[in-house]
Amino acid sequence: MIDVNNSTYHDKVVIRLIQFSVIWAVVAMTVGVYLSAELIWPTIDFGQFWLSFGRLRPLHTNGILFGFGVSALMGTAFYSVQRTSHVPLFAPKLAWFCCFAWQLVVLTGGISLLGGMTSSKEYAELEWPFDIAITIVWVCFGIVFFGTIATRKIKQIYISNWFYGSLIIVIAMLHIVNSLAIPVSLTKSYSIYAGAQDAVVQWWYGHNAVGFLMTGGYLGMMYYFLPKQAGRPIWSYRLSVVAFWAFVYSYIWAGPHHLHFSAIPEWVQSLAVVMSIILLLPSWASMINGIMTVSTAWEKLKTDPALKFIVLSLAFYGLATFEGPMMALRSVNVVSHFTDWTIGHVHSGALGWNAMVTYGTFYFLVPRLVGVELHSVRLANIHFWLALAGTMLYIIAMWGAGVSQGLLWLSIDEIGELSFSFKDIMSSMTPYYALRLVAGLIFLGGTVLMAYNLFMTLKGRDAVVVKVPPVDPAYGVNS
Repeated sequence: MIDVNNSTYHDKVVIRLIQFSVIWAVVAMTVGVYLSAELIWPTIDFGQFWLSFGRLRPLHTNGILFGFGVSALMGTAFYSVQRTSHVPLFAPKLAWFCCFAWQLVVLTGGISLLGGMTSSKEYAELEWPFDIAITIVWVCFGIVFFGTIATRKIKQIYISNWFYGSLIIVIAMLHIVNSLAIPVSLTKSYSIYAGAQDAVVQWWYGHNAVGFLMTGGYLGMMYYFLPKQAGRPIWSYRLSVVAFWAFVYSYIWAGPHHLHFSAIPEWVQSLAVVMSIILLLPSWASMINGIMTVSTAWEKLKTDPALKFIVLSLAFYGLATFEGPMMALRSVNVVSHFTDWTIGHVHSGALGWNAMVTYGTFYFLVPRLVGVELHSVRLANIHFWLALAGTMLYIIAMWGAGVSQGLLWLSIDEIGELSFSFKDIMSSMTPYYALRLVAGLIFLGGTVLMAYNLFMTLKGRDAVVVKVPPVDPAYGVNS
């Protein structure tokens, strides 16, 4: 049994996960910028297969989602679940295993993608040996997280832990079901699903990987760290709980809106549209909850770059969660599907919401983990404006490119043939792609500044020892 009166929080593993997350952010975003350049100058792959767009693109997405994203979510989950439960991490050695094993899986998985090993499934390209390794590490993550909650000394389970918990449970379910395959060699397998069934399962996974990893997990981050940064309690705890259950129920059905005008049953497509529209309510409920929480702390925005990032992330979250349901409508989807509009939508969420809320959390958390001030507030403020400029330019470029592509591909002449060839349309995209490259360089530059700033903040320092609050004998809960 853990004696909480003589225990300390396990924060060294949190620091290490944050460091890995920042490293993956720089590496994966650099790959993304290189890919943007390849769309303008295709020959810069120098005829090397491992530098081709087809191999680097899944490396970019896996590095961002699983390297940068999951490392950040693991670290912030381990930090916040201890504070909201008033106990140290359950099985801390297992937490360290999760930390290093996850990095090994992402690194070796990335190398396998460069080598041409792929299942060809969106966000699930890694082959079956890596799928098994991911499952093992993810189960260990769940054991640490839920074990900590099970041993908590606080009766209530705070809302951030509901979102982190849904991330762990639902992603495990999605990953296992979508990854079911028949191996034919160590490097190749074939999905047990086929045809339309395979498409439905893939986008049940693909969209909910976005939903429960890139949205649910990050809402857990927001609900814990925004009140901490603002110095205010969450505006409406009841609204956060209602939003959680509405989010969990409605998001899981929305995936087939990626499959409009395909061979899947029309009622499945229609159900996805309805659930996508309903999803506006819990999404905006969380956004409003966050904005109202910080509404009485606007003065802090003048001096606190961390708070600037997280408040801005809420604006982009609202934008992305409005745009997504609109793109689920068939009348909009017929224009947007298979165009760069979808790329712009994904990055408005990935850069504007996921990256911004993570950056704000890191700027808030890292100095507190080692007990010093941030190395440079000025650099953090410069990073803020670079991140905002890069995100806005990226979205504008992809919206312009996507709407142009969609409308041009729908143009037909008087005899019903396409007015423009695919080659003609894509050759006209160079100005948009050039703007995207500039935007990516700006955003990457800001991320590199953050990496330097956090490195200097952590340099030569260890985690501050924080004791678990003592149990109040009068009430049997922590004070």
